[in-house]
Amino acid sequence: MRDLLNFVNCHDVKTALVYQGARRIQPVKRLLACVCLWLACDGLATAADNPVFSEYQVKAAFLRDFTLFTDWPTNAFASTNAPIVIGIVGADPFGKTLDDLVKDDSVRGHPLVIKRLNSSDDLKGCQVLFICRNEKEQMSALLQKLKGSPVLTVGDNHGFAEQGGMVNFVLVEEKVKFEINPAVTKQAGLQISAKALRLAVRIVQHD
Repeated sequence: MRDLLNFVNCHDVKTALVYQGARRIQPVKRLLACVCLWLACDGLATAADNPVFSEYQVKAAFLRDFTLFTDWPTNAFASTNAPIVIGIVGADPFGKTLDDLVKDDSVRGHPLVIKRLNSSDDLKGCQVLFICRNEKEQMSALLQKLKGSPVLTVGDNHGFAEQGGMVNFVLVEEKVKFEINPAVTKQAGLQISAKALRLAVRIVQHD
């Protein structure tokens, strides 16, 4: 298979070193490394621009990497080593991709855990929550239920950010991008890094 990393623009020595190192890792972790590189290097062409990986493989890698670019208040965790729970509510489109990406992984001492949930479950136990497309009819009610809670809500439905979602995936020229609603994240006590805000294709100003 054509090497994904042939699509990376190595603009400097640091990027070139990451490029060379990423070539030696397994495909799932390579996807994660590329998306992380995309975030770290202000939008270099990477996995998000490459059709070798599916739409939801790229979205899965972004979901994991949003944990690196989000700061939660201390009361969002039961203890200093409590897990960061990435919840999926609705019909899971990721398959095993997310599980493979976070296996044996942690962020700032918090292990990453995937949970698949129903809309009736307690969703406030998550740090990140992806609301699947099939929950479109319940989307407003779910977002209202979570309003003010330190849960990074992520979706890929039209109007998600306008209705109070925090991060919404969009396709721009068949490439996975994202828009951010910083007013809602601030209300919830979450801090999104300036780098992620710069990379958003659109900043939505709705609370």
